[in-house]
Formats: sequence, structure tokens, C-alpha cells
Amino acid sequence: MNCFDQVEFADRAGIERIQAIRLKNTIYQATASRFYRGKLARAGIKLSDIHSHEDIGKLPFTTKEDLRSSYPFGLLTMPVERMVRLHASSGTTGSATVIFHTPNDLNSWADLVARCMHMSGVRPEDVFQNMSGYGLFTGGLGIHYGAERLGCLTIPAGAGNSKRQIKMLKDFKVTVAHIIPSYALHLGSVFSSAGVDPQSLHLRIMLIGAEPHSAEVRRRIEQIYGVKAYNSYGLSEMNGPGVAFECREQSGMHLWEDAYIPEIVNPETLEPVPEGEVGELVLTTLCREGMPVIRYRTRDLTRFIPGECPCGRKHRRIDRITGRSDDMIVLKGVNIYPMQVEKILMSIPEVGQNYLIVLEREGYMDQMRVMVEIRDEYFVEDMRTLQALQRKITALLREEILITARVDLVEHDSLPKNEGKAVRVVDKRDH
Repeated sequence: MNCFDQVEFADRAGIERIQAIRLKNTIYQATASRFYRGKLARAGIKLSDIHSHEDIGKLPFTTKEDLRSSYPFGLLTMPVERMVRLHASSGTTGSATVIFHTPNDLNSWADLVARCMHMSGVRPEDVFQNMSGYGLFTGGLGIHYGAERLGCLTIPAGAGNSKRQIKMLKDFKVTVAHIIPSYALHLGSVFSSAGVDPQSLHLRIMLIGAEPHSAEVRRRIEQIYGVKAYNSYGLSEMNGPGVAFECREQSGMHLWEDAYIPEIVNPETLEPVPEGEVGELVLTTLCREGMPVIRYRTRDLTRFIPGECPCGRKHRRIDRITGRSDDMIVLKGVNIYPMQVEKILMSIPEVGQNYLIVLEREGYMDQMRVMVEIRDEYFVEDMRTLQALQRKITALLREEILITARVDLVEHDSLPKNEGKAVRVVDKRDH
């Protein structure tokens, strides 16, 4: 049994012993920061109050606003001179937040990512192409260092430049790739335009993440490339990639509980939800010394998957992220998440790889317009055929989101594309 197997297959008692020790260490370390020293004192929390992972509920929550208000150095537990890396969140739902790392933090992070990749079947002999953006975004360097720690030949391709990506995939006989789901679908269309069969490559595994995606998108990626595509989860405030990953069972993402204490709470009451019920994921770091974060409200919506995974690992599994508690669309009194729309669109064979949800206001009424790219072979001049497809999509969406959206069918490759996270919602309403 190698070092990854030993940690991956720890039993529950062993995991909880580690959590108890590391939680106390984390709280002790956190009180060296100006922010947590004040926050824990105001909450009346002492280190002696914490005996096990079950005491996590005694601690106050940390929010993104806390991180912003403590900018730039308020959460540091040691002088900035001891920090060796700074990353920032992508600012998807607001201004960016900054995270600092010590050498030990980076070492721990690389181990976690390597463990994730190993669990999904990546091995030292693999050739790994990283198609994720580098820089302040954690996805690029986080995965890169994990791949090198595992021992893979690692190609830092970065995002975009599809023709170069394809050339490297072919020339270096790449077997594993890390890619954003929306870009994987776009790259598939570039292969098609170039007359190259993606399944003629040596690829066997794709690691996908950085943006929420549906099971239908994963199936499309697997069909296009003839690979196994493994879902992943991470966020800058918790290092980045390496928080949770799918094993080969592809039945939920194992969250590494020796490095994080996970909770799922009702986003309104902040009370724990029953096992298997969807709520907001809350995370506490256990292996970060420079900037530990306690009970961080991720705003990501998921659930603990009940029962044990057939793979034998005891680290609990979370389901794919269904959306965020703060990106919910409220339209005509109905709560809608963009992932609901994607789930329907990607289940329709005629639909291409890209779509855009546009929120508009007509008079006093809010409306949803869904612009949908149609595959070239289905975009025909026969208006009756297109109208029938339009009605079909409208009806399926109405069944899922309970309102009637206006569906516009557009030609393949006509909607805007981004090299980073896909922009799926444009709100044109006056608020």
C-alpha cells in the first residue's frame, strides 16, 4: 500500500482522531491572527472548549465579507515575510478575496491534489496537460504542483489557443488532461472543424472542474473524447483544487476530512440539514498555518451522499454542486438555478455546446430568454423543424423550472465564449 492509499483508506475512527487534533491546532494557530483573535473572543470561545470534531458547531462562521473586510493582512497568523505565495479568488460573485500560503501550506496542498489525481487513476507514468488558466486563479498552479508531486510529465499549456492544445495533445501523446467543462465542449467542436477525431488521441482521463456542470455535460465530454471524466471541487479560500474529487466509481466526490471539516447547513437558519438533504457547504481548514479559515460559508449548494462508497474509502462524499445560495434567480416568484437549465439543454441531442440565459424586464414583468446554440446538422432551413425543436425545449424547460422561458435557437458557434469560466447568465433588468 503506497502513501496515497494509506491516507485515502483511513477508517472513520482514524479520520476523526486526526480531525480532533488538527482542529485544536487550527484554532490555536488562528488566534495569532488579528481577525480570529477578536472573533473568537467575542464569541466567548476558548481552546479548552474544543475536544472533538463535533465541537465545530460552537465556533462562529466566516464569510467572504469577513475576508474582504480583513484585506489585506488581517487573517495572517505570522508576518507576511514568511509567506511565499498569494492567490486570489476569481471574484465570480463580487470583488476578489486574497489567500496567502507558507511553504508548508503549499506542500500540504500539493499532496492533497496529488492524492485526488491518484484516486481517479492518474499515475506517475501519465503525461498530463493542464489546460487551466495560471496566475492568481488557483486551478492552474494547484493542479500543476499536484501532477508534478505525483510524478507526471506535466505540460503547463494554460487556457485557450485551441489549435496549439490539439497539437500538444497529439505530439506528446497526452494521457490525462485538466480542463474546464465548457472549454472541453468547445474544444470538441474545434476538433470537428479540423477534421480530427478526438478519440484518436491517447487521452484516457479528463479532470474537469472550476465551474458547476451537470451530469449531462460530463456524459457529453466522455462521449466526445472517449475518456473517463472525473468531477472535482475546490475554492480559493480552501487552497483551490484538492478539496474533493471523484474516485473511479464516479458516484460523488470524496472530501478529504483529514484536511477539512465539512458541514452542510440550511443557508437561512444556518442549522445542520438532515443527511442527504441539499444545503450550503461550510468548510474549516485543518492543514493551513499561514491563513487558516474556520467554518467558511462557501455558498455552494450540495449534499452529503448517504452510505459508503463501493471503492472502500471512508471519507464522506459530496454531490456535484447544484448552484450557489447567492446565484439563485428569482423570477415570477420561482427560485431557479442556472444548472437546472443546463441539465435540460444538455440532454437534448440537437443542442450544441453553448447557451446563454438572459434576464430582461418588459414593462413591470421579468422575463427569461434562453439563447441556445444548435448543432450545424440540425440548423436547417425548414422553419417547421426548428419551430418544433423550439417548442420541445420550451416545454422541457417549463417542466423543470416551472415558468415559460423564451427560447431563441441560434447557429453553432455564434454565442460569446470565454477562455475562463463560462458566463451563463446576463441580467439586463433594472434593479
